[in-house]
Amino acid sequence: MASIEDIVVQPPHTATWLVHIDRSMWVGGVRGLMLQALHPLAMRGVWQNSNFQEDPFGRLRRTADFVGRVTFGSPDEADEIGRRVRSIHRSLRINDPDTGGTHRVDDPELLLWVHCAEVSSYLAVARRAGLGLTDRQADRYLAEQRRSATYVGLHAEDVPGSLAEMDDYFARARPRLKVTPEAAETVRFLLWPRLPAELRMLNPGKPAYFPFGALCYLSLPRWARQMYGVLPEVPAGTVTAALRAFRLGMNALPEPVHDRAFMPATRAMLDASRRRLGAAGYDVGKGLKGLTDPRRWPAGAAKAA
Repeated sequence: MASIEDIVVQPPHTATWLVHIDRSMWVGGVRGLMLQALHPLAMRGVWQNSNFQEDPFGRLRRTADFVGRVTFGSPDEADEIGRRVRSIHRSLRINDPDTGGTHRVDDPELLLWVHCAEVSSYLAVARRAGLGLTDRQADRYLAEQRRSATYVGLHAEDVPGSLAEMDDYFARARPRLKVTPEAAETVRFLLWPRLPAELRMLNPGKPAYFPFGALCYLSLPRWARQMYGVLPEVPAGTVTAALRAFRLGMNALPEPVHDRAFMPATRAMLDASRRRLGAAGYDVGKGLKGLTDPRRWPAGAAKAA
């Protein structure tokens, strides 16, 4: 009989499952993109090698697909998307107008910045929005995310694996950050994005998106908001209350409704994960999100965790 580690990359007993199944991830994902944009080379890499300007929401969905596969996917699915991402990155270059030099997209420094901006955003937003993770669980989450970093080509030992290590990393990285024209434009796009073709029917509701984009921006670290200076400051308690309200509302959505926001391939991957877990004895009657409750695990799974 297959072990749970053969069924999903990050099983339901991990801190990663708790964070990544939480609907606050939508805010964390956009916050992560805004934070990533502050690294000039990383931002230019996106700007020069993708269609981000035309479809920033598409980039978020592709990131969601990658995160989903290296969390809820099978080890084979995670390995496959890792090989695909590494192959794409290997062929791409960044032209730096400040120095006239050329850099590789898969430069470990850039990969590490993207990883840290992303996972720290997921974690910070989820905790602030009300996901009750202790500091010990938060350390576990970051340690588990070292495995995710290996799929893009990083070495696990080079990746921050605790809150303290992540804080140290950002303290070292901050002197290299600045608001380039591309970064400023990125925040503007993320506050008022262009929807992909299959979601254009939602365009009449775009004005309702702005509060979401503003919430993502306002959840950034104070030092990042001060660098951007795009929106006026809002009391921290108001931002926290808004994050909690967003999380409660999104977590109340039935899983099939929520998952419509993902790409079809992502939805198919999640369906396959539900089938594998169900066959292994997990009660998936309330979807993958329901597996945050150990009572829905098969006998012995909670003890093994």
